[in-house]
Amino acid sequence: MHFQDELNKLIKELECNDINLPAIYIEKEVIKRIPEFANKHQFRHIVIVTDDNTKKVVGDELTLFLEKEGLITQLVILTPTEHNQVIANEETLVELMLATSPETTLLIAAGSGTIHDIVRFVGHKMDIPFISVPTAASVDGFTSKGAPLILRGKKQTIQTASPIAVFADINILVRAPRELTAAGFGDILGKYTSLVDWEISRLIANEPYQARAAAMTRYALDTCINNIEKIAQRDEEGIKIIIQALIESGLVMLVLDYSRPASGGEHHLSHFLEMDMLQKNQKQHLHGAKVGVTTAIIAELYKKFVTESSLEDIKNGTVKKHWRTIKELILSIPEAEQLRSYLRKVGGPDSIQALKIEDKVVRASLNQAHNLRDRCTGLLLINQIKKTELPYPFNSSPLPM
Repeated sequence: MHFQDELNKLIKELECNDINLPAIYIEKEVIKRIPEFANKHQFRHIVIVTDDNTKKVVGDELTLFLEKEGLITQLVILTPTEHNQVIANEETLVELMLATSPETTLLIAAGSGTIHDIVRFVGHKMDIPFISVPTAASVDGFTSKGAPLILRGKKQTIQTASPIAVFADINILVRAPRELTAAGFGDILGKYTSLVDWEISRLIANEPYQARAAAMTRYALDTCINNIEKIAQRDEEGIKIIIQALIESGLVMLVLDYSRPASGGEHHLSHFLEMDMLQKNQKQHLHGAKVGVTTAIIAELYKKFVTESSLEDIKNGTVKKHWRTIKELILSIPEAEQLRSYLRKVGGPDSIQALKIEDKVVRASLNQAHNLRDRCTGLLLINQIKKTELPYPFNSSPLPM
């Protein structure tokens, strides 16, 4: 698949020819080209947004590059929580807004997913464009418009703005901690269940579906699975493969203007777990680490559902009509243990135990997380059909259908 050709066809099919796609640069030492880009587009006052870690990784160096070219720069280091983590909540959003002067013409998100979410929201609200400088191949949201934020303790995704450019420096990405790259792989792995959920929503709820977008997202997933050994080695080739896949997945979401191909029941569980940890004031796990683990849980639940249920058990007429197709879609998902082996291969957590999350919290997520978004998924379907609370762990007990 030639991604750019497919993206152009997708844009044509959706009749969104006025969309502004970000310029994408994926190569070694590419951050040195940012001053040239800024001068070309007449960005004179620039705010670089980092946390304590990414300041050292890229913030200080980027500041020097920009100031050497006569550009006015300001480095904003976002305040972490007591767990030394930056959270995309109201407090941090206001912090960046107050630190950004009216003269600012460009924001630079220098970090991983959370920093990008904060910058894209603030940039959108203040009408300031931003560019993306990922410091790890950790999420697929670098190029999307969606900003997952914690507002009043609840995870909400707000459609804001995409970056005008992405500068993915391979030299920086290969030095990222292994767990960050593994998190990016976990985010990609979630496409196994999110794509099935998207098809289920098309069949059951008549939600918008775009076959080319699904195929492009699946291609990004398959590319990573086929090159898992290289990704696990975290050399230049492996890192380039996964950052390309993450960026391409994000571009599909950008063109669609929604996240359906990349976010289904597995993300609902992940968001629920994140909110629970925030309420308990616990240190957060990486987004992709949670998604990888919840993908295996969703796969296990869905397979258990279709193998233990028969057509006679299904009362919903629409579900009954499409039951054979739904069953085939779910059985095409790899087994949960296979998914966990992929996560172990790249060095990520493979289970709830590895994340140190209690079974009762997972049980609550299975029974409540489908309410987080107005989106049809297999998780929603199962919760509508169940007779009593879904169990966890599943073990050998049948589901209460």
